[in-house]
Amino acid sequence: MKVYKTKAAKLIGTNFYEINQIASSLYRQIKKKTKRRPYVRSAYFKKDKVFLELFWKHLFDKSNWRDRVRRLKYFPCALELIQNNRFEPASKENPNKPGEILHRFAGVTKDNDLFYVHIKEDKKSGQKYFMSVFPAGDK
Repeated sequence: MKVYKTKAAKLIGTNFYEINQIASSLYRQIKKKTKRRPYVRSAYFKKDKVFLELFWKHLFDKSNWRDRVRRLKYFPCALELIQNNRFEPASKENPNKPGEILHRFAGVTKDNDLFYVHIKEDKKSGQKYFMSVFPAGDK
């Protein structure tokens, strides 16, 4: 799997409230551009929309604050990767729901930290959802 090199650096901060404030402001800028569900266009999926609201639901399902901070730090890098990456992801059918395909993209931040982005694709509708971003040490 090829790795996309982002120009964005991961967010700096130690506390959830600092990082959440910066990540939320990025999300609000994207949200302002549409009246409906917030999205970014993906270069890999031929400029199809990748919806972002599932990421926030998934993030707040995590009970551990440290895990939320660790994932939110990579939010700007994940947005850039989704928008600009043209490399082939590792894709597989969701074992729990056969109507979904899970795509895993690999990226490297400006500081050479490896991270992964998960995008879920609904087979029936063709809609794509940004699910998660996390550093390489996790699965």
